[in-house]
Amino acid sequence: MAGRGMNLTLKIWRQTSPSAKGEFQTYRLSNVSPDMSFLEMLDVLNEQLIQQGEEPVAFDHDCREGICGMCSLMINGQAHGPDRETTTCQLHMRRFKDGDTIVIEPWRARAFPVLRDLVVDRSAFDRIISVGGFVSINAGNAQDANCLPVPKQNQEKAMDAAACIGCGACVASCKNASASLFVSAKVSQLALLPQGQPEAARRVVKMVAQMDKEGFGSCTNTYECEAACPAGISVSNIARMNREYLKATFLSEEGV
Repeated sequence: MAGRGMNLTLKIWRQTSPSAKGEFQTYRLSNVSPDMSFLEMLDVLNEQLIQQGEEPVAFDHDCREGICGMCSLMINGQAHGPDRETTTCQLHMRRFKDGDTIVIEPWRARAFPVLRDLVVDRSAFDRIISVGGFVSINAGNAQDANCLPVPKQNQEKAMDAAACIGCGACVASCKNASASLFVSAKVSQLALLPQGQPEAARRVVKMVAQMDKEGFGSCTNTYECEAACPAGISVSNIARMNREYLKATFLSEEGV
């Protein structure tokens, strides 16, 4: 591709509002640099559409550094595209070939209604976190680090779980639209640390209940969520969440 750009055919989902009927529309883009990021390519498309007097394609983005999780797109049927542990904004056009057709869709899940074009409402995640994702006890002044020893293994697992950026790729890639990987990461990052223990039982019960209330599907352990996650969150967190939930319900039944 040295010396010239690529010619691409883009099939993009267009939907004017949540209640409108959406459809794919086809666009052709010429001279796309292989060094562009995927979002920069969409920027070029939108500039072209604006010049033609057409409505630009709505898509979410913010940091463009793989941190915020806003750039959530299904690209040729894969969450965030073909690269592993990579967000859409980190995907570069060199992963595609001259003449390729690229299909671009929003997340597909009942709990993530489409707002417009490629933008979905992921506030269900916010509601799950808000019901039990915080440490609300009065912690007082910060203690010396040596006063709260945390095993290195637990610390690393907690930090790995905390790396979840809440993009929703796990939901979009799951055949059941399950949010178990997301919720389990939020449960694990506190359940593994001493600071999270006082509210551990109440937290996991409330978060799982809210997850079900939002309409997410059940986990059937196909591991597609882990494969699609740009942060590499492990499905072992789902097993931990299930253990925490069973322990919490058992203690509740026992009146502990």
